[in-house]
Amino acid sequence: MGGSHPHVPVLYEDNHVIVVVKPPNVPTQEDASRDPDLLTLIKADLKERHRKPGNVYLGLVHRLDRPVGGVMVFAKTSKAASRLSDAVRTRAIRKVYIAVVNRRPKEPQGTLRHHLLKDTKTNRVSVVPASKTGAKEAVLDYRVLSGRDGLSLVQVELHTGRPHQIRVQFAAIGCPLVGDQRYGGALAKPGQQIALWSTLLEFTHPVTQEALRFTSEPPGAFPWLLWDLKAAGAV
Repeated sequence: MGGSHPHVPVLYEDNHVIVVVKPPNVPTQEDASRDPDLLTLIKADLKERHRKPGNVYLGLVHRLDRPVGGVMVFAKTSKAASRLSDAVRTRAIRKVYIAVVNRRPKEPQGTLRHHLLKDTKTNRVSVVPASKTGAKEAVLDYRVLSGRDGLSLVQVELHTGRPHQIRVQFAAIGCPLVGDQRYGGALAKPGQQIALWSTLLEFTHPVTQEALRFTSEPPGAFPWLLWDLKAAGAV
């Protein structure tokens, strides 16, 4: 995929699914900005590469926040979309991220549980009491891989897929993500890219039942450059 649009690397494709690396700052689907979005870019690419007449079907089964990059899967048939959506809902798809956070979490590894509520008007998510109407439980496991210069490299495994979940939960424990303009407060430097990357996706193929595993590394830029990510066990 090229031209004036962001390049979207394809990691795997068959008749049922396509796995890609989402570039940072590209919306997963069309939003108010009307900027090129991943769903539309992939559809256009499939139409061109496979010379498909008419509309191309592409099912969105999970999302990444606009500033976040990394590995994602899309469904190419409605049957695959239905089965992958079920897998997401039952937490049968394994999603692992790496992030760089400010400070160091008190525990070297642990589980974060919060209840989150999204304000659709401001597109902002808050930690709220479990009793609050509309609150949804958010659960993740994390492990601190390394620390340097007041920053920590963490590996995160999601058990729920709430909007802005990783960003809000780490901010809630006083360790906001580096470059998080929305939840980083005074620690977020203007214009800095958020340090969050979808690095691993494991799932069972919706049709062949084959076990699939895909990985992606973040770009060689700050703050990722502070570490040898392979040596740290991040990728």
